Amino acid sequence: MSIPRHQSAPPLQTDFLSASDAARLVVRTGITQVLRQIADAIEADFGRWPDFDKSARTAAHSASGVIELMPVSDTQDYAFKYVNGHPHNPQLGLPTVMAFGALADVATGMPRFVSELTLTTALRTAATSAMAARHLARADSHSMALIGNGSQSEFQALAFMELLGVRELRLFDIDPAASQKLLRNLQPFLAQFEASASIAASVADAVRGADIVTTITADKTHATIIHSHLLEAGMHLNAVGGDCPGKTELEAAVLEQAQVFVEYEPQTRIEGELQQMPAAFAVTELWRVLQKQTPGRSSAEQITLFDSVGFALEDYSALRTMHGLARQAGLLSQIELVPSLTDPKDLFAMLRHAQSAQLIPFSARKSA
Repeated sequence: MSIPRHQSAPPLQTDFLSASDAARLVVRTGITQVLRQIADAIEADFGRWPDFDKSARTAAHSASGVIELMPVSDTQDYAFKYVNGHPHNPQLGLPTVMAFGALADVATGMPRFVSELTLTTALRTAATSAMAARHLARADSHSMALIGNGSQSEFQALAFMELLGVRELRLFDIDPAASQKLLRNLQPFLAQFEASASIAASVADAVRGADIVTTITADKTHATIIHSHLLEAGMHLNAVGGDCPGKTELEAAVLEQAQVFVEYEPQTRIEGELQQMPAAFAVTELWRVLQKQTPGRSSAEQITLFDSVGFALEDYSALRTMHGLARQAGLLSQIELVPSLTDPKDLFAMLRHAQSAQLIPFSARKSA
């Protein structure tokens, strides 16, 4: 039954969170509180892993980087993210990673929320790292080596200080200016957490004696940032930077000496550190640990490795968290993403209405 033409069509509005409003939201809420809420949401959603329709992300690779689409859904919500990874973008004045995404209702397909995801991706990546480490690192872990001090490094440091009680950070980057930038940005938080941070002279110096080692370098290459001789009993490795084909950070022997955990195995075998290993190399999907189907760390001496490439379910959790927080803070705006039609079957009416508004006969317009 069509709506009578004399009635006005109800407005169809989509909530929108801009990059600047996302930053305002994080500042108002507190970055460590946002990290904690996203980590808790990710853990809860991984805990209902079978509820989701999952697939590896679709990627368009080039010599300079990659552009990816990342979808996931349950019976109520559909989420997707557009994200790139171009290591040389800073030379062009652009971020290495840029992203946006949406939440939509499965029942109708109506996009409910569109958001920036550049800042949110940094938050959810760090939140995922810390969430995994809560189950894989030793409970008494207090020191972390942070190798790669670019755009993600502050978020990783804060997530581990907030969620795991890390109080000693050792920083290393081949670009000394990046480490100095990270140290400056962390100063207010170091005082808050009564923590310390120092710049190491080498990877080996940073890693020596560290309870947790986080690698988050950007170059799209088969690099060897961590060699097996640097491993120590009880260490937890959080390998974040190897996240696309042809991009790794760890010597293959590191994986052979560790118990390896992943987000979504079909994706990680293509994109993660796991791409170096034979198809039969055994790994454990993290959701099985969260559902207590399999143990995480089995002893204080065991070396654990989280081969983190980023998975769409984490973006779903982050989108839902940021949407809720932004609504509470009054920072959502609305956009007309979908046309409002008096008769949903008459899309052409949009053109008639536009013609009337401009007082130009539609038939008189010429094609360009």
